[in-house]
Amino acid sequence: MTHHRPARIATRRVPTILLAGSLVVIAITAALGHRPPTTSTSPSTAASPLTGVLRSEHRDASGKVLPDSVWPAYGQAAVLLTGESRVHAGPNQHAAPIASVAKVMTAYLVLRDHPLGPGRDGPALTLTDADVADTYRRSDQEESVVPVVVGERLTERQALEALLLPSANNIAAVLARWDAGSEERFVARMNTTARSLGMDHTRYTDPSGYDDATVSTAVDQVRIVERAMRLPAFAGIVAEPSATLPVAGTVQNTDTLLGHDGFVGVKTGSDDAAGGCFAFRAVRRIDGTPTTITGVVLGQPGDDQITAGLVAADAMVERIAGQRPGHGRTPGFPPPTLS
Repeated sequence: MTHHRPARIATRRVPTILLAGSLVVIAITAALGHRPPTTSTSPSTAASPLTGVLRSEHRDASGKVLPDSVWPAYGQAAVLLTGESRVHAGPNQHAAPIASVAKVMTAYLVLRDHPLGPGRDGPALTLTDADVADTYRRSDQEESVVPVVVGERLTERQALEALLLPSANNIAAVLARWDAGSEERFVARMNTTARSLGMDHTRYTDPSGYDDATVSTAVDQVRIVERAMRLPAFAGIVAEPSATLPVAGTVQNTDTLLGHDGFVGVKTGSDDAAGGCFAFRAVRRIDGTPTTITGVVLGQPGDDQITAGLVAADAMVERIAGQRPGHGRTPGFPPPTLS
């Protein structure tokens, strides 16, 4: 197929808007809104086909029962705390679209197959005509992409930065083909790995999460996030606020909570089917003890879906730490400005 467009394309960008007022409204809604009961005798719990499989006792690191108010008012969420082996599941667990949170599994598999040591960039991937054509197609569909050119060489680290920071769907496909020979074989490996990790309510259909048929639960995604964060290269990349790519130039991390209130990653996701999603890790003091909180929120509503996911996670971490949103924040960091 002949392509008449220039080889280089522009990245679609959304202007940064300060949403302080919106954040207050969302935070108040999350704090006061209706939450289905978490007891096993509630009608909504009894109706859930996943009850007893996904639910765990809502206890914090000290063994105390977590209040219902920990969980977002909408969607679903789950957390894993330092020193615990069981994931704490909020209500409404069900298989749902997860958007770009799916890229956590993609990065995990690539790094498991091609480990990156400290200071190492890994082998180079040379982009082809097919990669550029695929990028044009995705751009026309208004997918999240980074610009590429034929013959561009991305190191493995740079490709993972493009995948995890600006959330480039085109690079998810590039990495899948590089790792497994085809997207189909890579997706099969994603599902095999999910089953091996006990992610029984997860089904991947593509490496980027753009396909609405890629579904999971918050509980299942906490499992892969926790496993991925064991890899120093993954943890290091998701902690980067920005990165520089050969053609795209400087790209920004969509996780604007990074560096505030103990947040050290991990991955945002959003689309109309999935709503606002955010897989995260934060380190906070609970009863004077540094505690790692690894969590996932899915299906958060709002006009700005990325912001909705970030706000829900921020509020949940504050509640788990026993503080009201906006108070007791890490010294040296202001309340987050989300975009």
